[in-house]
Amino acid sequence: MSSFIEVQNGVFHAVCPLDCPDQCGLLLHKEDGKIVKVEGDPRHPVTKGHICNKVRNMLERIHDEHRLKYPLKRIGSKGKGNFTPISWEEALHTITSRWKELIKSDGPESILPYSFYGNMGRLSAEGMDRRFWNYLGASRLDRTICSSAGSAGYQYTMGGSLGIDPEDTFHSKLFIFWGINAASTNMHQVAMAQKARKQHGAKIIVIDVHKNQTGKLADWFIPILPGTDSALALGMMHILFAENLVDHDFLQKYTVGHEELREHVKQYDPANVSTITGVPVEDIYKLARMYGETSPSFIRMGNGPQHHDNGGMFVRTVACLPALTGHWLVKGGGAIKGNSAFLAPNTKSLQRPDLLKNKQTRMINMNQLGEALLTLDPPVKSLYVYGSNPALVAPSSNKVRKGLEREDLFLVVHDLFLTETAKYADIVLPATSSFENTDLYTSYWHHYAQIQQPVIAPYEESKSNVDVFRLLAKEMGFHDVAAFKETEVEMITGALNNPRNSFLEGIDYDSLVERQYMKAKVKPLFPGTLPTPSGKIELYSERMKQDGYPPLPTYIPLVDEGDHRYQFVPGPNHNFLNSTFSNNRKHISLEKEPRLHMNRFDALAAGIEEGEIVRVWNNRGECELKVTVGDNVLPGVVVSQGLWADTVGKSGDGVKATKHLMNALTPDRIADMGGGAVFFSGRVSVKKI
Repeated sequence: MSSFIEVQNGVFHAVCPLDCPDQCGLLLHKEDGKIVKVEGDPRHPVTKGHICNKVRNMLERIHDEHRLKYPLKRIGSKGKGNFTPISWEEALHTITSRWKELIKSDGPESILPYSFYGNMGRLSAEGMDRRFWNYLGASRLDRTICSSAGSAGYQYTMGGSLGIDPEDTFHSKLFIFWGINAASTNMHQVAMAQKARKQHGAKIIVIDVHKNQTGKLADWFIPILPGTDSALALGMMHILFAENLVDHDFLQKYTVGHEELREHVKQYDPANVSTITGVPVEDIYKLARMYGETSPSFIRMGNGPQHHDNGGMFVRTVACLPALTGHWLVKGGGAIKGNSAFLAPNTKSLQRPDLLKNKQTRMINMNQLGEALLTLDPPVKSLYVYGSNPALVAPSSNKVRKGLEREDLFLVVHDLFLTETAKYADIVLPATSSFENTDLYTSYWHHYAQIQQPVIAPYEESKSNVDVFRLLAKEMGFHDVAAFKETEVEMITGALNNPRNSFLEGIDYDSLVERQYMKAKVKPLFPGTLPTPSGKIELYSERMKQDGYPPLPTYIPLVDEGDHRYQFVPGPNHNFLNSTFSNNRKHISLEKEPRLHMNRFDALAAGIEEGEIVRVWNNRGECELKVTVGDNVLPGVVVSQGLWADTVGKSGDGVKATKHLMNALTPDRIADMGGGAVFFSGRVSVKKI
């Protein structure tokens, strides 16, 4: 593996490490030991050489002069960003000495890890780190900030993260992108839809709260009020049953509860659904008929609607639609929420949950970090952050930052940059980029596993997550634990050896090194048996009833947040991925500036004109944003895009932009299922400054 590093010139295979379903194959061009160009790998069966601007300009991040070079120790007050360089020896000794004291005085649960998938590599995100925290006995983190509500909802209907093969969607005649700005977050699915439209006349429908880049390329864009998507799906079901646009044979053979569902959806007549959703009655009929009469039809479900109080029920409901029409039996028909089950590794081997001695160790939901830091009893005394930037990405950011300001909180951050979170840290550790590591990658959309070998040497004194947790284990005195001595190759080998997942058959480390990417042994879901209690699609779910939910798909309104006029949806933008790239000058120049999209009738009533600065506020916080006025959102809805760094500029210099802290406005409530986040269920007031 080191030969890649030693070769000074050439072109090398790589994997995009971003938390994105496409997980593109890359080619890295190297001159004099430095990466000089990133391009797509044209041989990758799905991504075919096409990559987004985020990754095309990745060098701006990898070679950014503001990358952390060595460990740092805080010398000023928290949040000011004043540090002095120290050695790795001092950093590790400082961290572990403090932890040993805390374990003795307050117990291991006084220490909390906070991480997510800033790097999607299996070893980087859920390997040696999980082993270390399990053995230490630290508080467990419920990592639910992204897609957990929808995953739970989909599991109730379909049994697991299983959809159709995206390569088959070329055959689809109707694409419904539901709550997903796929042009920015799943670009290759859009490319497949456009190819199908060009070659055999497929139609593209987009259902969303904002006419974003995906909505603008659609044949038909359907605007909808936030948090009402499940009502629209139920209205479609009402029409499908009423007009006999259902596949009775499929319902009889492959589902349970279709008779109960038929009666249940009678209450969701199009007139009532229109009142709830803001979608005109005639459009509800048109949508349902197009879906029922076009075969194969394909639904791509996004994360947007599942970031509501009722997000799990949204996905559970929409997942029922392909069963009504029997589209699952036609190549190119069905749905995708996620496909991670096809490449699911052996997590017991990778994470070693057996190392956790106290199985009752407390679990803390990552969406409520601020609440945990401020009110938890017994308190969190130390926080270790990696692969995430909670000061910017976590809900109720003002509460999070107040918690990070605690002088009695020992905070360690491992990152590539001095992030908003790192500025509160006591110790900051420099992290490697993915191109400096060995790692395994498994897409949660397409069916290809990929391998990353290090192409360049670690930047200055930076270290990978795997290396740091090995060193922490050694410094803590965990000398006799074999789990901390495994190499990256051994960890990958164990992860790919998963007897419970037959789809991984034939995929191993050596084969991946030879071939770079390998496809899971997928097959159509039907005919077949699902991993639900009945083995069928559960339109009626007895398990949901036992868990305290309505057993049939049901529209449940959002939590009432009071008198604030507008529903606020802070969606993703095109050139950042969460907070990644928000501090890099190139990506900022591509995205330009944060905006608030507002309906023209709302703007007129409020006396707000295009380009003016407005104050956006609620009881959690406030922002100042420039307004874009038009018809891209419905009345009563405002939408922003992107998480912007506190300092807009090149990783630490530039214009102050703390007034753009979108997540200061977002609630830290928990969604209906899976412990998920409800970023999009907040309300705000807006006034011209």
